[in-house]
Amino acid sequence: MTTANEETDATLDRVLSAMRDLRDGNFRRRLVVPGNGPVSALADVFNEIAERNQWLAGELGRVRQAVGQEGRLTERVAPAGTAGGWSMIADSVNGLVEDLMRPTSELSRVLAAVAEGDLTKRMSDQTLRGEFATLGSTVNGLVDQLSSFADEVTRVAREVGTDGRLGGQAKVPGVAGTWRDLTDNVNYMAENLTTQVRNIAQVTTAVALGDLTQKVTVDARGEILELK
Repeated sequence: MTTANEETDATLDRVLSAMRDLRDGNFRRRLVVPGNGPVSALADVFNEIAERNQWLAGELGRVRQAVGQEGRLTERVAPAGTAGGWSMIADSVNGLVEDLMRPTSELSRVLAAVAEGDLTKRMSDQTLRGEFATLGSTVNGLVDQLSSFADEVTRVAREVGTDGRLGGQAKVPGVAGTWRDLTDNVNYMAENLTTQVRNIAQVTTAVALGDLTQKVTVDARGEILELK
């Protein structure tokens, strides 16, 4: 016949086994201890702790999938419904998502503006730190380069095409790679056009003055060649 002490020891062994499972990350384990004694109350508290841990693990997994894999940056851990450490964990995770979302939203805002031709937008660097600050600096540098290039190309095109002031050259400081190639191509086009127009104008002026010895000597192609 089992004595009361033996029954208590067996119950405590089950409680200890369940607590070890909880420690090792098994949040599905539950205890059923009949009666209204201290051990039964202990089992009820254990079950509540296990349920909250299971809920929190599920919420963290859900938010991780929604934010990290599906890109739904508005997802948050649901309120824990309790104060203290449980609520602090939920708030910390939600704060982390907010901190990650902020530079991502800033980047999207600037890139969307660039795609629409608006080169006035920049990523705010007031709240960016670490690698986010590096990202912001890189993106802003890119937009600065685009803006400078666009301004210079527009200026040269206006001077040559609209104002008739030949000899204009695009000047974009610090350009390299493809940006340098684009700038050089614009300058080559402007210089080539300037040389051709000035040579044709020189010959035309000479002819108007009765000097028929002048010839167009510049290298020309296409419709400019027909003028030659």
